[in-house]
Amino acid sequence: MVRVERLRVRDFRTYAAADVPLGAGLTVLHGPNGAGKTNLLEALYFGCTSRSCRTANEREVVRFDAPAARVEVDTVDGEGDRHTLSVGFAPGEPKRLKVDGAPVERLTDSPARPLVSVFLPDRLELIKGAPSLRRAHLDQVVSALWPSRTANRAQYSRALAQRNALLSRVRLGRAGESSLDAWDAELARWGIALRDDRASAVERVAAAFPAIASELGLNGTGELRYRPRTRATDAQELARELAERRASDLDRGFTQHGPHRDDLQLVRDGRELKAFGSQGEQRIALLALLLAERAVLTEERGAPPLMLLDDVMSELDADRRGFLIARLDDGGQALVTTTDLAHVPGGERADVVRLHVSPGEVALDDADAPPTASGPAAFVPAAKAA
Repeated sequence: MVRVERLRVRDFRTYAAADVPLGAGLTVLHGPNGAGKTNLLEALYFGCTSRSCRTANEREVVRFDAPAARVEVDTVDGEGDRHTLSVGFAPGEPKRLKVDGAPVERLTDSPARPLVSVFLPDRLELIKGAPSLRRAHLDQVVSALWPSRTANRAQYSRALAQRNALLSRVRLGRAGESSLDAWDAELARWGIALRDDRASAVERVAAAFPAIASELGLNGTGELRYRPRTRATDAQELARELAERRASDLDRGFTQHGPHRDDLQLVRDGRELKAFGSQGEQRIALLALLLAERAVLTEERGAPPLMLLDDVMSELDADRRGFLIARLDDGGQALVTTTDLAHVPGGERADVVRLHVSPGEVALDDADAPPTASGPAAFVPAAKAA
């Protein structure tokens, strides 16, 4: 299991600089609205994945008038070895990713990074948005559960791109229609593998989802449903389906059938929450989904993912807050932001690291706070934002 010991940022969002320790279990960032709590949560996600969890326009993460942003995350693995992940980002330039000072192409390939899951109140596009968002999320769950199966998604995407390119050539008379046979077979081969991976992941997560959703306060019966585009039982059958739709694909110029059209539905009492759920119900369902995934990942990988929860306590009553904290007390790490420390049950416990955030500053609540794995507890100032 990989744990995060420390987060360091420079010129990230509102922070000129910050050096923040994390506890081995629960860490609570508390402070008024607008103080910068979510910015630190985003920085931690950015340092673990090299992506923002809040925006597709990553220019926004660079502090105003600064040329670049930098995030460093210190981790310790199950053997006790310490590592440092770093992400440097300047708008218009490639990201500079390093692990222990050595350049890497992707942080996600490194065993020195933790698995990470994030809840944001405005992340509801995962429920309300396009199916592509849910497919991408589901594929991330598959990769986290079974890293060796990540290649199935990449191979399917490659075959799909090749088939679409060939469809264009056939339409232009630059290739014969029979040339599609080989790519139908290739697409079907990887499509069945991808479909089966997704179905296995959903089956596991769906078993945990209803009980968690109910305990978080979702009225009725919650359910996850995987909706694959094909019901083929093997690659040969999927290849036949592709051949049957070839004329329509040639007319439109792209492949219309296959796992790239799948969807994941979150349902309450048989009705899809995307269309029939309130915003509060959708948020509870999203949180339940992430907690169900955490439970399954813990069972499969032997380690819970790092969980980042932004302003989640405001969505729950006192009983549900207690349930959430109990769920997080599973040996894994979690970072929770809140405007009021009293909203976090057990937040006063000695093993909880409490950090007070005010504009441009982060500090441990008191000098008697427990030591973290990275050293003794101390005041941790952050350079005030310009």
